[in-house]
Amino acid sequence: MELTWIAILASLCMALAAVLIFVYAVKKDYFHNIEDAKYQVFWSDLEDLVNSPKVDSPKEKKSNASGKHSPR
Repeated sequence: MELTWIAILASLCMALAAVLIFVYAVKKDYFHNIEDAKYQVFWSDLEDLVNSPKVDSPKEKKSNASGKHSPR
């Protein structure tokens, strides 16, 4: 029974700590314009796709190695 009360007390302490961290973040204005983070992630993903080199398929590699191009 004693272990149950320790677990409940630990859970309440963690919940209180989470609430205090949230209040601190709101007071310091860390949640100001949170939509910017979404667009930063979105545009960085697009830049990775645009800047990545094109990978040739195995058929194109064989045709390029022999010097002949296969008709499409």
